[in-house]
Amino acid sequence: MCGITGIFDTRGRRDIDRAVLQRMNDSQLHRGPDEGRLHLEPGLGLGHRRLAIIDIATGQQPLFNEDGSVVVVFNGEIYNYQQLIPELQKLGHVFHTRSDTEVIVHAWESWDVNCVKRFRGMFAFALWDRNQQTFFMARDRLGVKPLYYALLDDGMLLFGSELKSMLAHGGLRRDLDPLAVEEYFALGYVAEPRTIFKQAKKLPPAHTLLLRRGERTGEARAYWDVCFSLNAKISDTQACEQLAEKLQESIRLRMISEVPLGAFLSGGVDSSAVVAVMAGLSNEPVNTCSIAFEDPAFNEAGFAQAVADRYRTRHSVETVQSDDFDLIDTLARLYDEPYADSSAIPTYRVCQLARKHVTVALSGDGGDETFGGYRRYKLHLMEERMRAALPLGLRRPLFGTLGQLYPKADWAPRVLRGKTTFEALARTSVQAYFHSMSLIRDADRSRLYSSTFKSALGGYSAREVFSQHAARADTEDPLALIQYIDMHTYLVGDINTKVDRASMAHSLEVREPLMDHELVEWLATLPSSLKIRGGESKFLLKKAMEPHLPHDIMYRPKMGFAVPLANWFRGPLRERVRGALLDGPLADSGWFDHTTIRQMIEQHERGARDHSTPLWTLLMYDAFLRNTCGAGLAQTAAA
Repeated sequence: MCGITGIFDTRGRRDIDRAVLQRMNDSQLHRGPDEGRLHLEPGLGLGHRRLAIIDIATGQQPLFNEDGSVVVVFNGEIYNYQQLIPELQKLGHVFHTRSDTEVIVHAWESWDVNCVKRFRGMFAFALWDRNQQTFFMARDRLGVKPLYYALLDDGMLLFGSELKSMLAHGGLRRDLDPLAVEEYFALGYVAEPRTIFKQAKKLPPAHTLLLRRGERTGEARAYWDVCFSLNAKISDTQACEQLAEKLQESIRLRMISEVPLGAFLSGGVDSSAVVAVMAGLSNEPVNTCSIAFEDPAFNEAGFAQAVADRYRTRHSVETVQSDDFDLIDTLARLYDEPYADSSAIPTYRVCQLARKHVTVALSGDGGDETFGGYRRYKLHLMEERMRAALPLGLRRPLFGTLGQLYPKADWAPRVLRGKTTFEALARTSVQAYFHSMSLIRDADRSRLYSSTFKSALGGYSAREVFSQHAARADTEDPLALIQYIDMHTYLVGDINTKVDRASMAHSLEVREPLMDHELVEWLATLPSSLKIRGGESKFLLKKAMEPHLPHDIMYRPKMGFAVPLANWFRGPLRERVRGALLDGPLADSGWFDHTTIRQMIEQHERGARDHSTPLWTLLMYDAFLRNTCGAGLAQTAAA
């Protein structure tokens, strides 16, 4: 795992300032503390920070082909590189290292832009071909590894694993994008391809970007997408057998390492399945680590310990204190953009723990999206059956009115919280799913925003993100549709972003076998009844793992990886919330309604409403303004 950065002159061969490139590279020291190297030539500068995992002796970057005409900087792992090497050798290529990085330069020489279709892994890389005067960037299919870029007014293209490397250049404008801010307050993250800054973009997952010097700037192009055909004719038994084989293959590929390796073990189905398979493939006890919580409502440590005991792993546990909120500013600096998933706190801690024992850790991330594990999936399918019973023309006025009249009862048992359900039934399927996924719902965001900010939005709503992906999903199956949306939004923008930044903050490589693209493609051919059946989520995964995991591990309510925000905002963070949200850069920006924010704070403090999620979202936005934007920039954002 590494950090990459660089500068490319799209117009000519102007000299690249070595000191600037060094500063950009040094900003990502945490991503690769083992080595840092630069390559400069007229019109090009590449920087690389290395966390040595494979071919420690000779895998340094930037790395070149045989004659030095092709050079690459690469972040990630190509898991099938050992299969590609002999194929490339037969085509005449000579290898000077044993690294997966060298596969990239030779694959480019043989297969050009289509080289990415041959790679199985997680990757983000930038490549320069001097003979063709071509600059090429690519990102893996599921967006495990990040890649940012920006074209400056002078024709210089900046790129980096994190926004901070581009900010270190000094030429990137920090004008905030109002549309990105809207996406953040709806979703808790800024969705691909947008970033919080107008001038910068994220290269979307499964996309490439090709630029030829002197030509007009190219556009990002997709090279892969998941297709939910759901057309496999397969029995439950056959599906379980094939899944077991595919899990073994995916995990075996991700156990290749020259440094200590282990796994996260939360006590949930996904991470427990990964550990169970790892134990069967390893001659040594698997290193596992877990986070425990003081609050029993969030604590899964006992379940994790049961799996650790069953497979006799070398298990490490640390307890996260109930007042572990000192990371707010640290997280803001790590993520560079506003990011509102509070589970970033325990994720940061579990990565910190893992790095004490290993350099590589396997995780169960992606299992909910691919196997159908979220509770919201079952609720959505229930709502879909109700939506199918009545046309939208009847549902919209009927349930829309009920949604307006029904009180918001945060304090009541879930069965009595009908407002959200009524609101969802008054919408189309995609609109309803966006509604359920929104951290702050449409009406609440409207009250939160000032008239100045609404004018800057020009009518834009973050629900367009979901609508655009749904239009490309090419499926009418209700579960497959929202799985597709999640794979292009929540998985990339929230889950993968969280894990990448938290792990790389500790120079830890995390590998996600449940996001193997061949596994994802196979699962997308299976009928949805193999994912959710009889109200049981992850039906296939649980069935396949029954011989390997305790029943109470797999068939228990999902707990999640949460923190007690509501209590924090009524207790130790009470004054910080008031100070940050009512007096500071957020308040000074002119983009938010002060009266609405004050009402939210007061209602939450006296227990009348639970506003913990919107308050946390506002607090992390304020932390972003303070830590990333700098003094005075919040005010210029509204200009």
